[in-house]
Amino acid sequence: MRLGLAYNQRPDAISAENKLPDPRDPPSTDDAYVEWDDPTTIQAVADALRAFGDVVLLEALDDFPAALALTRPDLLFNMAEGSSGPCREAHVPAVAEFLGVRYTGSDPLTLALALHKARTKEVLSHRRIPTAPFVLVESAADLPVLKRAKIYPVFLKPVWEGSSKGISQANYAETPDAAVERAEFLLEAYRQPVLAESYLPGEEFTVSIMGNGAEISVLPIIRYRFDQLPGGALPVMGYEAKWVWDRPETPMEVLECPADISSPTEQAIRATAVSAYRALGCRDWGRVDIRLDHACVPHVVEINPLPGIIPNLAENSCFPRAAAAAGMSYDELIHGVVRIAWRRLTGRDLKVPVGLAGAAR
Repeated sequence: MRLGLAYNQRPDAISAENKLPDPRDPPSTDDAYVEWDDPTTIQAVADALRAFGDVVLLEALDDFPAALALTRPDLLFNMAEGSSGPCREAHVPAVAEFLGVRYTGSDPLTLALALHKARTKEVLSHRRIPTAPFVLVESAADLPVLKRAKIYPVFLKPVWEGSSKGISQANYAETPDAAVERAEFLLEAYRQPVLAESYLPGEEFTVSIMGNGAEISVLPIIRYRFDQLPGGALPVMGYEAKWVWDRPETPMEVLECPADISSPTEQAIRATAVSAYRALGCRDWGRVDIRLDHACVPHVVEINPLPGIIPNLAENSCFPRAAAAAGMSYDELIHGVVRIAWRRLTGRDLKVPVGLAGAAR
């Protein structure tokens, strides 16, 4: 069996001097490639995939369509984030579908919908799945909507970014004037619409899900331990918390897994996460971020059908941490995604051959 691995490799390691953009600076960010994977993660996935046979590495750059057409793997493991635009995560699966190549994970429609936070919230609202009230600022011409909105305090985000790109402590706004000022900066810095949603005061969780249809399984829930953030920090898992404050030299135990919560709260979070996973049409695996409101009602923050899978548990990558709490090794997690996808695609179970080692190239 030949497997392809579609990925984007981060050009350079994140600088040890990680700093967020200063609103006074020209529009630029140092988080441009934070969604892409480093060589260690790519190699760890390739190593796990070798249990099934040969692995062909396919970086999702300009020559990806030609390379995929030439290699035509039996199954493409997709972890490519894409380069730009609101549909970037859909590019690899769209090319695979065009070429008739089987692949893991969600389809182009789900990936594009889930990346666009406002479109996601519209689907959730239509399905009556709780999510915070919001407004969308598509350009400077829409800034007056922030003056009229009755949803304060708010938290602002670039609408189609992931891995906490553009999610800063400075994005919290208690007044329309503050929201307008921050929205202007985000519009200029990220060149995309800005979502402003009511800031929910409760705890935040993330729920890792595997499977399809009636065979969905929920891994142990993670609670974010905001008490581990620096004193006075806003309790959000933003860019600072993920990439600046939590470093090898200053590690933070920010993930509590399994979450120490009451059974009713756990059941409510699980039900909301699974409903969101199904509403967006997620396949094989995905992660749903949940935050509680003042009444402890779970609200969906966003849905990630292409979750991060950094192998080193000390780096606090949520899906591997939840898998470990469920008793799975990193390789078993990757094998599980492959087997779930193969069953969906072929109706057959795929065994992990004992002692079979392929060659990545």
